[in-house]
Amino acid sequence: MAASLQPEDLPEPEEANDSDLRSVLVTSVLNLEPLDKDLFRGSHHWIPATQRLFGGQIVGQALVAAARSVNEDEHVHSLHCYFVRAGDPKVPVLYQVERTRDGRSFSVRSVKAVQHGVPILTCQASFHRSQESPLTHQFTMPTVPPPEELLTREQLIQKYLRDPSLVEKHRMGLNKILAQEVPILIKPINPPDMFHRLPQEPRQMFWVRAKGLIGPGDMRLHCCVAAYISDYSFLGTALLPHLKLRMRFMASLDHSMWFHAPFRADEWMLYECESHWAGNCRGLVHGRLWRRDGVLAVTCAQEGVFRVRQNEPSSKL
Repeated sequence: MAASLQPEDLPEPEEANDSDLRSVLVTSVLNLEPLDKDLFRGSHHWIPATQRLFGGQIVGQALVAAARSVNEDEHVHSLHCYFVRAGDPKVPVLYQVERTRDGRSFSVRSVKAVQHGVPILTCQASFHRSQESPLTHQFTMPTVPPPEELLTREQLIQKYLRDPSLVEKHRMGLNKILAQEVPILIKPINPPDMFHRLPQEPRQMFWVRAKGLIGPGDMRLHCCVAAYISDYSFLGTALLPHLKLRMRFMASLDHSMWFHAPFRADEWMLYECESHWAGNCRGLVHGRLWRRDGVLAVTCAQEGVFRVRQNEPSSKL
């Protein structure tokens, strides 16, 4: 059952007021510093609890760097990235762009994200001049409650924290989540039980958008923000049937996106995520970002590595 708004769960001030503020994703995270031709430097905003750089940030910044080297009438239609090393949050990231090809309809850029003199991500992005075609179709968007009827992740946590029977271990964990300055708003459709960790189908859906205002301007900027957003909570879809297992380590191996239709990343989009396969210490997830009017805007895919914490043998003494 979807988590519906109750009288005690009124929308928090950010929902009403954050549109008055320029999104930090635009002013800071995706605002790269040009150092030379096709060379840029990126800074960090939010650092996950793993103390490794957020993969969506590196993908989004790599796409910003690539987009700055193509013509204004060319828009990204696909990107394919490999995460080759963990990112260091203590130093900035350099983005080196190679102009692989410039054609009449398509242009290709190769981007290398570098720290400490070695690549942490490689990215290929392809850009396309818009062309009309009678060949068109898409899946149908799932029927779900609208975002106005649902709680944000922060509101859900606040609701859990009001429970006097909440054990201290869970209370501390929830407060740590609340303390993170994630520049994304999420409203889960069917939020999982955060405490009993019951296995479920490898499928989840949530409404998502950037915090703050981006505006209707440059579509390429919205694509870069979507690249940032698309990596958040994505890989965890593959873990949903295995919530009884204790993870020692998990990380993204690659990330691919295909952009189908114009959209605004500062407006609510439905993120439909599912995992068709997991095995051999890896898991594969697919995602679709839907506009509210039912148009399929973006398709995503990602593979990750999972290391399960082995149970320690019990003592025979």
